[in-house]
Amino acid sequence: MALTFYNTLDRKKIPFNPLKDNKVGIYTCGPTVYQFAHLGNLRAYVFADLLNRTLRAKGWTVKHLINITDVGHLASDQDEGEDKIEASARKEGKSPQTVATFYTEAFWDDLKLLGFDLSNYEFPRATDHLPEMIDQIKQLEQNGFTYQTSDGLYFDTTKYPAYAELAELNLNGQQNSARIELNPEKRNPSDFALWKFVAPDDKREQVWPSPWGQGFPGWHIECSAMALKYLGPNFDIHTGGIDHIPVHHTNERAQAFGIGDKDYVRFWLHVNFMMVESKKMSKSLANVYLLKDLIQRDFSPLAFRYLLLGVHYRAELNFTWDALAGAEIAWHKLIQNAKDLANQDSGTGQIDQNYYERFLSVLDNDLNSAQALAIVWELIKDEKINPANRLTTLLKIDQILGLDLKSHLALDNIPEDITLLVARREKARQTNDWTEADKLRQELADLGYEVLDTPTGPKVRLRVKFNS
Repeated sequence: MALTFYNTLDRKKIPFNPLKDNKVGIYTCGPTVYQFAHLGNLRAYVFADLLNRTLRAKGWTVKHLINITDVGHLASDQDEGEDKIEASARKEGKSPQTVATFYTEAFWDDLKLLGFDLSNYEFPRATDHLPEMIDQIKQLEQNGFTYQTSDGLYFDTTKYPAYAELAELNLNGQQNSARIELNPEKRNPSDFALWKFVAPDDKREQVWPSPWGQGFPGWHIECSAMALKYLGPNFDIHTGGIDHIPVHHTNERAQAFGIGDKDYVRFWLHVNFMMVESKKMSKSLANVYLLKDLIQRDFSPLAFRYLLLGVHYRAELNFTWDALAGAEIAWHKLIQNAKDLANQDSGTGQIDQNYYERFLSVLDNDLNSAQALAIVWELIKDEKINPANRLTTLLKIDQILGLDLKSHLALDNIPEDITLLVARREKARQTNDWTEADKLRQELADLGYEVLDTPTGPKVRLRVKFNS
């Protein structure tokens, strides 16, 4: 079957083909970098990575943006409350730029631990694109979509006839909605800020000049500005969480329409929520977990990736420690099976086209990764297939799944005590215990081995010694 995606806008599965020859443009809503990304956030990015890898496997060139929000995201999505970056900076006693840089790098570290190849992505920062945002707001103003209040410049959502379409909003009922906070100066509850003013006596650090006065951009304008700059009008795919649908993505569409891009995005793909022990993630319940929490409990980040792949992205996922333990066991079994196949001398392997095409065909059905994993296990157990061919096919499939099987094969024929030292060092690195990591590297060197830190994990080899 042809590759199909469930398009939120159409509310049905639609066959996918790139709008521009063989080039696919994707925009994924990235993190607001005021704190570490939690596991629920990371689910949406692992889905985006599966999407990216699948499209590349199809032979298409992919330009994939994950933006970095380092300004303008207020405590409420409806433009109320304090800027999250400013609040975090004040709390930590640092500048907003320092805070944003720290959490951006922490985000990248998480992605690398989850098997991402960061070279497949671009990460534009909001603060690097103020001119594009201001230009877009000017266009909206010239086209009659804006009005000014005492605290900023707002988008008039009644000027966009299809405003409620993406989220199927009941605009008439928003006066009583808990999600839409009332501002007496707003013409309509759903109107949103394009530019927020800053008073001269305000202690806010992130402030820029504009034709409307000193201030900072709204959260929504940054995404449409960067998406249209790098992907052009009417691009292929926009991804995010289902929480983005009613406000952020709806407002992006409105802004694009206001500057003349009536289509903006062809496919809207949204990832469902992740619950924890059947409850919403909440600080009050102490169940907001980070990737480092998993590592501290001796779980591999790639076992978490395996867990995510085992549930379709549009289904709600219930995270439990037992489920993660099961995923850890399954991931290690997968590695061991790959090693067992590699250790069987059965010649040079070739891709088994039947299994590979079956694997791709289930991904063609709206990226059904759970069924794709089932085919992987069927392949491993199929003794009618030559071991070398099974391994070659498995490694080809893993280029899409991203479970890093190939790098673990590199540890074959390395003594067990060396493998254990490498694992201890990797754990120390993942928890930023650099003193312990350096100590273990030297211990390995004394035993005649060196460790190469690569984007896909540590590689071990015999240390090369030179005669003096």
